[in-house]
Amino acid sequence: MIRSLVGSAVAGLLGYTATKAILSSKLRTHDKVVRTNHAGHDVSLVEGPAVTAGLLAGSFLIEAPRQRAATLLVTTVAGGLGAVDDFLESGESKGLRGHLSALAHGQITTGGIKVIGIPLASIAAATILRTGTGTSTGNHGLFTSNSTTADQTWFGSAIDVVVTGGVIAGTANLFNLLDLRPGRALKAGLLTLSFMPHKHGLTWAPSAAIAGASAAAWPDDLDGAVMLGDTGANALGAALGTIVAEKSTATQRCLVLAGLAGLTLLSEKVSFTSIIESTPGLREIDAFGREAM
Repeated sequence: MIRSLVGSAVAGLLGYTATKAILSSKLRTHDKVVRTNHAGHDVSLVEGPAVTAGLLAGSFLIEAPRQRAATLLVTTVAGGLGAVDDFLESGESKGLRGHLSALAHGQITTGGIKVIGIPLASIAAATILRTGTGTSTGNHGLFTSNSTTADQTWFGSAIDVVVTGGVIAGTANLFNLLDLRPGRALKAGLLTLSFMPHKHGLTWAPSAAIAGASAAAWPDDLDGAVMLGDTGANALGAALGTIVAEKSTATQRCLVLAGLAGLTLLSEKVSFTSIIESTPGLREIDAFGREAM
């Protein structure tokens, strides 16, 4: 318990320090990271690399080796491919449907690379998480029969890996969809952590890393001076999705995946911003701390 508490505190401190260091660097005002936001103001994309660095720094303190490896893998890939899309963007396709359509027509875009790469990394991370965890009981046993036949065990494990990977990739994509207004994605991440049941040795350190990085970025993000972009939003979502996937039961992972799929499909039809701004409660939470733009 004491070891987990100390490790989590250090993870949060590392997340905060690494994020703050990059946010305060000269990179913030470099021409290649400055964009124009929805309100027509200049905004720096330095927050994405900063938060990703903070998440990675804090994630080294995760106690469980498999969880640490999976988190570092998928956060690095999600942030890295997000950075490719942020800073080397090619093609005019937007949204999941647009990227998939471009790929179907043989067009390789930075967004298309991300659409392929993040799910593959998520499946790899899920494979790491599920290796050696057992198949018939406990957290990981919904998809496997009590039978000891190799075929049933293999099939159940494969399904669970796919579902787990889907949760991680789906969460990374959802947070990218949320990063359309200052502070929105950070608030979603912190609220998710707040309502999630926690367990030392499993959720404390990765949650502390997310909280530390988010706290460091919070003031500038809410002011609209910086934004996560694909880099930070994908990395934040992937790190959080890994916690959700590892903490939940197999049944819960199925429900989470169904919810993520539904929200992704909904985003192709309607604007999340319009839904949030027209819903009491959500509207106030979304606007909290944000300067009038």
